[in-house]
Amino acid sequence: MSVRSSAIHIGISDKDRAAISKGLSALLADTYTLYLTTHNFHWNVTGPMFNTLHTMFMGQYTELWNAVDPIAERIRALGHFAPGSYADFGKLTSLADVPHDPPKALEMVRILVAGHEAVARTARSLFPLADKASDEPTADLLTQRLTVHEQTAWMLRALLEE
Repeated sequence: MSVRSSAIHIGISDKDRAAISKGLSALLADTYTLYLTTHNFHWNVTGPMFNTLHTMFMGQYTELWNAVDPIAERIRALGHFAPGSYADFGKLTSLADVPHDPPKALEMVRILVAGHEAVARTARSLFPLADKASDEPTADLLTQRLTVHEQTAWMLRALLEE
């Protein structure tokens, strides 16, 4: 029996790899969309909290930027192509695009809280697929992403409390 060099035999069925890759593509789209929104807010925030939010948003968009590559590379390791265009991300993301005119600072914070919570929900929804396929690398990636998104949402929500 000859095996083609491009065949993938990692103990995860083709069907499960396809389903996990589809879910990770949605996570990638959500992550990239949230990255773009956060960077937009970093550029356009104004008001008395400018310095605090400008700096905070920079840390957040940098973390998000560094997250897209491992997600895309996991899709590739599973044998599928990662989405990489604005059109693809627009179709796959669960996040709304931000309004053309930048919102006020605290509305930016609210939008980012909702964004991080949405990305956490997307990541969490993939666990059953990863568990069923015994895909520990994907489960580990999802755990890492959940930790970041839940903590960031908490820190942002703290800014909204009076």
